[in-house]
Amino acid sequence: MKPIEPAGHSPPVPISPGVTHDDLLFVSGQVPQEPDSGRILGDDVETQTEAVLENLESVLNEADASLDDVVKTQVFLADIADFDGMNEAYETIVPEPYPARSAVEVGGLVGDILVEIEAIAVVDRD
Repeated sequence: MKPIEPAGHSPPVPISPGVTHDDLLFVSGQVPQEPDSGRILGDDVETQTEAVLENLESVLNEADASLDDVVKTQVFLADIADFDGMNEAYETIVPEPYPARSAVEVGGLVGDILVEIEAIAVVDRD
């Protein structure tokens, strides 16, 4: 197991932004937080989804992977009413064929966070 931590992604809690094991990369739930300042980016779910996917992509890139390598995502929404807005932003950024995905309402995320996304990717270790 190898931890993956892009520059500036030092979580204030005991987790690794990503962990590789064999040919799999597990990306911890990413939130719409600017890595350097900790500021929450956006006050609507579309903007926050874009920021979350950018953070997720930075973890993938640190492991020499990309959104093309993602096989599964799990989306956590503070309010399921934001599903359509999240989905609109998601489909403009995540390439086809889309990974398998689940989306659930979690009844509130920390602070002003509306969406969190975690991922599993297949990475080439040759």
